[in-house]
Amino acid sequence: MIQVLMYIGITLLTVLVMEFVAWSAHKYLMHGWLWIWHEDHHKPHHEKEGFFEKNDLFFLVFAIPSALSYIIGLATPQRWLLFVGIGISIYGLIYFLIHDVYIHQRFKWFRQLDSRYSRAILRAHGSHHAKTHKEDGESFGLLIVHPKYFKKRSEWNEK
Repeated sequence: MIQVLMYIGITLLTVLVMEFVAWSAHKYLMHGWLWIWHEDHHKPHHEKEGFFEKNDLFFLVFAIPSALSYIIGLATPQRWLLFVGIGISIYGLIYFLIHDVYIHQRFKWFRQLDSRYSRAILRAHGSHHAKTHKEDGESFGLLIVHPKYFKKRSEWNEK
């Protein structure tokens, strides 16, 4: 029973840590030397051609460590790595559903989310996309949202 709880803990901790890994990768890699992949994601929708973006290559950047964790965790006594891989996969699924499906509407699955938190996520991501260049970005995370985004835009600069 303790081992099961430990594996659940490792999985949940990995999901949480992935928000910070994704934030760091977004700020320092995607808006840094890998801007060449990420730039098309900041272009207005009408300027894009086709369904896919170069930015979609980042799926592989995160899928490869997850897959390796599965493989090593199943093939060696380091079983805990399997649950790290599962945590990365869960975060990837959450990211896909919130970022690609809900925010960018690349799939028309759920458009009717309306809660204080979902509106804050939309405001934060909208603020991020207000910048079309790699510099001066803000709001690089996805799930952890700065408190200002829970307010209406008109209230952001009020003291």
